[in-house]
Amino acid sequence: MEKIVLQVALDLLELNRAVQIAREALTGGADWIEAGTPLIKSEGMRAIRTLREQFPDAVIVADMKVADTGTLEVEMAAKAGANIVCILADADDAVIAEAVRAGRLYGVKLMADLINVEDPVGRARQLETLGVDIIAAHVGIDQQMIGKDSLDLLQMIRKEIHIPVAVAGGLDPVTSGEAANIGADIVIVGGWIARSADVEGSARQIRTSLDSPTPAAPEKKSRDEEIRSLLIQVSTPNISDAMHRKGALPGLVSLCGNVKMAGRAVTVWTIAGDWAKPVEAIDGAAPGSVLVINNDGGVHVAPWGELATLSCLQRGIAGVVIDGAARDIDDIRAMKFPLFARAVVPNAGEPKGYGEINTEIQCCGQSVRPGDWIVGDESGVVAIPGERGYEVARRALEVKKTEARIREEIRRGSTLSTVADLIKWEKK
Repeated sequence: MEKIVLQVALDLLELNRAVQIAREALTGGADWIEAGTPLIKSEGMRAIRTLREQFPDAVIVADMKVADTGTLEVEMAAKAGANIVCILADADDAVIAEAVRAGRLYGVKLMADLINVEDPVGRARQLETLGVDIIAAHVGIDQQMIGKDSLDLLQMIRKEIHIPVAVAGGLDPVTSGEAANIGADIVIVGGWIARSADVEGSARQIRTSLDSPTPAAPEKKSRDEEIRSLLIQVSTPNISDAMHRKGALPGLVSLCGNVKMAGRAVTVWTIAGDWAKPVEAIDGAAPGSVLVINNDGGVHVAPWGELATLSCLQRGIAGVVIDGAARDIDDIRAMKFPLFARAVVPNAGEPKGYGEINTEIQCCGQSVRPGDWIVGDESGVVAIPGERGYEVARRALEVKKTEARIREEIRRGSTLSTVADLIKWEKK
């Protein structure tokens, strides 16, 4: 190929939105337009026919993910107007052979998707022998969320086969440039372009990265630093959506207004108003931690105030959550410290020392364990199981991207009901 191809994946449900995004992406420098699997499942071959009608000179890729009936599915995609049809690399060899024969008959190329293949290098070699035209080093969305990397897969297969290699899976301008350096012939970008408020501009950024790739800076962040960086970029509603509307700690209010926190939980259980354990927990907490305090249901007496907050600032604590009350709010607000509680009361308790630190507790009806991720902003507080921190953070960022595109379409004159096509998707 004379240049690296930019393929934009339209993984949406609504065809009218997909057409508009495709138009903007092509203007921004995209070469190929992909009818993504969700779009094909939602709209059928109408999606491919419409894209062909709207963009008669474009290369249209049909991501059919063919697993069986190779001839039938390749035929219908080809007749609908596709130039390239995607099949699953782990389909049986008989399916691959039939798809290849159909591709030759109907004049379309076949792209084999290595998603979930156990031996990608070996299978890529077999597929080349079987007559497949393009191999796609693809890490799926759910795999990306737990940290699998499409560039690692690309690196494994690039030098092992002689046909064009595509790469897909969570790519942005930086990782697209890295893919170009590794030797990708086709770079497939979905969400970073299709969910952008400025599709044309985002496509142009990717195009620039492919045409003039620069060496990527070495990764310096630890996994916890990466998780915290992602969580700070998103809202608690984004996170709740990413967790299927779970994780919220209801009843908590940001007492300092527009502040944000994200960190691993240090949990405290204390008897109402006994502030000994909450204060002791500060000294043992690592910088960036969030103290989560169960005040045993009491809101008539506070286990927390200004001096404890000042101590947190000195220790680099990211924030405090109290299933109970706080006091000295005027002083704490002046510090702009992320403090979330259910009530404000002037009464303080006594430091008797009852309770425990770093044990599983209940906070606002939710279980919170030491090391869980806690995120708070003006919309409230959410708790994320510690082992799912990276996954949920990545999913929340995808939610934010989706909302950015919807917001832009509303600004252009649409409405939420129209964009979401609510009537079509109502339960029947």
